[in-house]
Amino acid sequence: MSRDGNSGKLWPKILPRLEENWKVTAHMTESVGHATEIAWKLRKEFQDAENKPLIVAMGGDGTVNEVASALRGSDLILGLIPTGSGNDLAMAHGLHRKKLDLTIETLKNGIDRSVGALRLEGVPAPSVKGYPAPMPRECDGPINSEGNVVRWVFLESDAGVTSMTSRAKLSRGKWIRGSLKYTYLGLTEVLRWKKKMAWVKVDDEEPLKGDMSVLAFTMSETFGGGYRVCPGASPTNPHGHLILGFNLSKMKMIRLMGPLRKGTHIGRFGIEYKDAKKVEIRSLGDDGEPTDSSHSPPLFVQSDGEPCIQTPVVLEFYPNQLIVRGAKSVAWN
Repeated sequence: MSRDGNSGKLWPKILPRLEENWKVTAHMTESVGHATEIAWKLRKEFQDAENKPLIVAMGGDGTVNEVASALRGSDLILGLIPTGSGNDLAMAHGLHRKKLDLTIETLKNGIDRSVGALRLEGVPAPSVKGYPAPMPRECDGPINSEGNVVRWVFLESDAGVTSMTSRAKLSRGKWIRGSLKYTYLGLTEVLRWKKKMAWVKVDDEEPLKGDMSVLAFTMSETFGGGYRVCPGASPTNPHGHLILGFNLSKMKMIRLMGPLRKGTHIGRFGIEYKDAKKVEIRSLGDDGEPTDSSHSPPLFVQSDGEPCIQTPVVLEFYPNQLIVRGAKSVAWN
């Protein structure tokens, strides 16, 4: 269903091109989370095999996240065919979004790189319009707090107006294609924005409190279909990359959209950019102190474009979690 169902329609044209180079076994997903189930079975099947296959995720960042989550921690290599709406993780690894010849060349002769990931633990978000609430999965490992779920992040996790934009994507804007969808939904969500007072702790720094307008903890430079949220970020760095902004008016949020696309937003309206390994987000009570309750209305937190978790959450960086086959030359290398 990547790119509102158009990804699957491309498959009959792509398959013959792949079969010119490989023996291909195709697995078609049927629902949210199915790609993880398929990839987890393949991991168990080939973990000890002498000749391991290349496991290729075709779709957008959500599909890639599902497959990557199952392969995380193994020596199986993840390949990418970007056919989704955003495709930012594929872009980060130099995969071409439009020219299949270049994508196939990367799958054949690219470089395998070990990259880090962010562990996200928090309260599961409720289901909405056919999008199920997240459930615990064996591939994600144990939880630290009862009732929580864990998801792994290979591109970005964000909270604030950007995560509300992705939540809106589940039910609105189906008629808009590509990155324009994120721009349209972003504008509408800014206009709907209600203050989300939050307590945020970064590594061992003093906690921050305020209306948490923008927060993105990323492994790569772009998300949202090319928005340069963390300029220069690299998935091979020994840390994550954090953008943080508090107490922004709706007009300031709208004025940030252009600079965010270009990567010129750092320093505007107090926007900070720093290296980080751990980020905690909690709601504030009436006394101004952090609580163990979720925000009401919810403050959603994303895992690679999937707004599946709500506060309180803990995000923590872990190195060398996944092997990705990318282009020989990438912007951050």
